[in-house]
Amino acid sequence: MEVARSRLGISKTFSSLAIRNFRLYLFGQIVSTTGTWMQSVAMAWLVLRLTGSGVDLGLVTAVQFLPVLVLGGFAGTLVDRFDKRKILIVTQSLFASQAALLYILVTLGVIRVWMVFALSLYFGLVNAVDPTARQSFVQQMTGPDNLQNAVSLNSVTFNVSRAFGPALAGVVIASVGVGPAFGLNALSYLAVIVALMMMRRSEFFPFPKGSKAKGQFREGLGYVKRSPILLLTLLGVMVVGTFAYNFNVSLPLLAKFTFHGGPETLGLMSSFIGAGAVVGGLWVASTSQVTLKKLAKIGTFFAVALTLSSIMPSLKVTLLFLAVMGAFSIAFMSLANSLLQLNSPTEMRGRVMALYSVGFLGSTPIGSPITGYVAQHLGPRVALLMGASSVALVALLLGAYIYVERRPKSKINSGGDVASAVAPSA
Repeated sequence: MEVARSRLGISKTFSSLAIRNFRLYLFGQIVSTTGTWMQSVAMAWLVLRLTGSGVDLGLVTAVQFLPVLVLGGFAGTLVDRFDKRKILIVTQSLFASQAALLYILVTLGVIRVWMVFALSLYFGLVNAVDPTARQSFVQQMTGPDNLQNAVSLNSVTFNVSRAFGPALAGVVIASVGVGPAFGLNALSYLAVIVALMMMRRSEFFPFPKGSKAKGQFREGLGYVKRSPILLLTLLGVMVVGTFAYNFNVSLPLLAKFTFHGGPETLGLMSSFIGAGAVVGGLWVASTSQVTLKKLAKIGTFFAVALTLSSIMPSLKVTLLFLAVMGAFSIAFMSLANSLLQLNSPTEMRGRVMALYSVGFLGSTPIGSPITGYVAQHLGPRVALLMGASSVALVALLLGAYIYVERRPKSKINSGGDVASAVAPSA
């Protein structure tokens, strides 16, 4: 009986892999995101090498994600109207060209800080569309029944790459320099492009396109405002994205100035977070319940783990807690993603997920400079504690909403009697 239950759990955890198009997509993602994580480490180390400034590192990260904040909401309307597979082929090709340009400029020794800013902005313009298209494309490949499992496995592949990419980047940078890390990333995008071209369009699930009527973005905002679950989840994602999820800024500074390490140290930190996130993603993939209550609980554990990561005195112990934090952080974001998709109608999903991208990635232009400033003037540990406090605040607010909604509510009827009503569970 126990063996049967175990097999059922494993089958449930990987159920969406039975779909050929999704398998192709995940393979391409593993290769591509490994290259992306390599570039993330290389970019951070390049900026620190050129400027030595935490504020500059925060500003480069902000420029990378500024277009998501400005254009991300309208990108949802674009994604709802057009073929998502074709959009992704275009965005992946543009990402590859940006990485190739970085490789050429660094290898020739002509790279300057202004070029880094310009290419970061180029990346951001493409990234304003790409995440929304990818997130909406998942349901088109898997259908609604496998959506939560597919979203979680997608997060797992992202973090498998996060476990290997930064460590590989550390080795590459230490042995042959920053340039080759950008070159390898440029090549990695070919895996996604080939996978997208190999998909069978006849096996896609129906996904009605949005209309071309005006005011669609405002319509999406209005729909979110009328849904407490969507609104609270998006606000939580925005706060966490602004103050906690700035590891591209806080970790390089922690590695260099707190532990006095090099790119290998930064690679190890990112890899431990990625390894933990794989475990967290697999757990979410195996669970069937997606509620605000579960999101609040996971947020509490995320805050505690991030706090402990920020105060540990030695690198070895810090790495262990970073792994635990990685598990809870990805569980939090995967549950939030699933909550949004499962509570949005098909024709509105692109716009809702665009708001998710704006909240999570678009908040980076605000949070990254703040994190860089705090880390440079008060220390990287304080910057991490600031992030932990923001996650704790979100968990507290979600818990307060759930408590209020579940309390018996009294109302006076027309005859003056008091009637009790219990609000539906969140």
